Amino acid sequence: MSSRLYTAKQVRELDRHAIEDLGIAGFDLMQRAAGAAWRVLRARWPYMARLAVLCGGGNNGGDGYLLACRAREAGLPTVVLALAEPVTEDAKRARDAWRDAGGEIVPLEHGLPAADVYADAIFGTGLTRPLEGAVAQTIRHLNATGRPVLALDVPSGIDADTGSVLGVAVRADATVTFVAPKRGLFTAAAPDHCGVLVLDRLGLPDALYADAPFDARRLDMRRMAHWLPPRARAAHKGDFGHVLAIGGAAGMGGAIRLCAEAALRVGAGLVSAATRQENIAAINAARPEVMAHAATDATALTPLFARANVIALGPGLGQSDWSRTLWRAALDSHKPAVVDADALNLLAAQTAALPPGSVITPHPGEASRLLGWSSERIASDRFAAVRELATRHRCVAVLKGAGTLIAHEHGDVAVCPWGNPGMASGGMGDVLTGVIAGLMAQGLNAWRAARLGVALHAQAGDAAARDGQAGTLASDLFVHLRQQRNGLADD
Repeated sequence: MSSRLYTAKQVRELDRHAIEDLGIAGFDLMQRAAGAAWRVLRARWPYMARLAVLCGGGNNGGDGYLLACRAREAGLPTVVLALAEPVTEDAKRARDAWRDAGGEIVPLEHGLPAADVYADAIFGTGLTRPLEGAVAQTIRHLNATGRPVLALDVPSGIDADTGSVLGVAVRADATVTFVAPKRGLFTAAAPDHCGVLVLDRLGLPDALYADAPFDARRLDMRRMAHWLPPRARAAHKGDFGHVLAIGGAAGMGGAIRLCAEAALRVGAGLVSAATRQENIAAINAARPEVMAHAATDATALTPLFARANVIALGPGLGQSDWSRTLWRAALDSHKPAVVDADALNLLAAQTAALPPGSVITPHPGEASRLLGWSSERIASDRFAAVRELATRHRCVAVLKGAGTLIAHEHGDVAVCPWGNPGMASGGMGDVLTGVIAGLMAQGLNAWRAARLGVALHAQAGDAAARDGQAGTLASDLFVHLRQQRNGLADD
């Protein structure tokens, strides 16, 4: 699948160019979409005995009518549930083709017909309003059946641009999306509703996409694998940078230890931790490779700043007077920083300029405080939120969550396709902070380090969850981080 991700409007432009410039009729594209959907259906559920296709009134519904024609031609008993009358000429033509073939159309008031597999062709990319009434009730009924569902293009009820649920949305087992991947399918609620995602470009040529605008990119390890140069045999620890991790208030010493070890596990040559005195013994005992220093006040940081290339600021930092003192000193050091956790909450409470080349890594709650937006607004458009974070703070912003987003202050956005719910546990964000800081220490700029760091962290989380997601610990990622890091074109 292409790494380029498109808005719904950009995909409609691709459709228009295919029709106007390449001379491909809209109805021909609809037939190709039906063929693509039929291939996925047969491959995933070869033994289905009865298919029901739910058709809306737009061209997505037209795709569904022609899919029903394909299924009937193949001898599969098929029924269509019409949730609206066709409103486009191509959709009307597709509906007529189904009727002319002797196909059965069940009106919406008759309810959901029985079937082994359902195809969702209710709404495509144009849906922008919350679903309600009989259509919403039908989708709830469909989700409650427990039967397999194939969504055509976009699961109905999912905003193709943001991935948010518009009232209620189909939970598909698989989604075949057409022409180009829509950006919203990779973040927010969409991955839970798409199931297995398949792209079919409908036979459109590469030339159509060459100069077409797109909005974001999926992270691609093949593009990032060579960002870190091979290590020379004569290399020494000073060649791979020095991370200074600052945090670990009372009761939070584990957070700074996780952050510091993560930086080491991705290859940083040296890592220091500036923390409370009471954390020193535990860090020395558990991870003696971390150089732990008691930081009673900002003056204790001065010699540490002199040696560090990058600062990891925030894990377990707290919001006390001690916390604010270290936070202010770190920002005033002008060292590039990866800013997380309570350092972000302090930033939200007291606006300050970040050192050039910095990264912020908020979860949605922290993003809400940083932007002054409601959590609902953040969830409704994560792309807008991450771009605003990067622009407002003049940094690289990482908006964590399902489909983590990374934004450059100039507007570029990358989407992480990896990660799992097992990573929803304490300390995972501290590990990510250390990973990004460790990569920056090795010479990657903030934009590259954030993208590669998010990828390594998410893939390590997936590896750690292979034996089950529940119960995955942040420290379970360490062995996998080392493996993922050494899988790059480095050692």
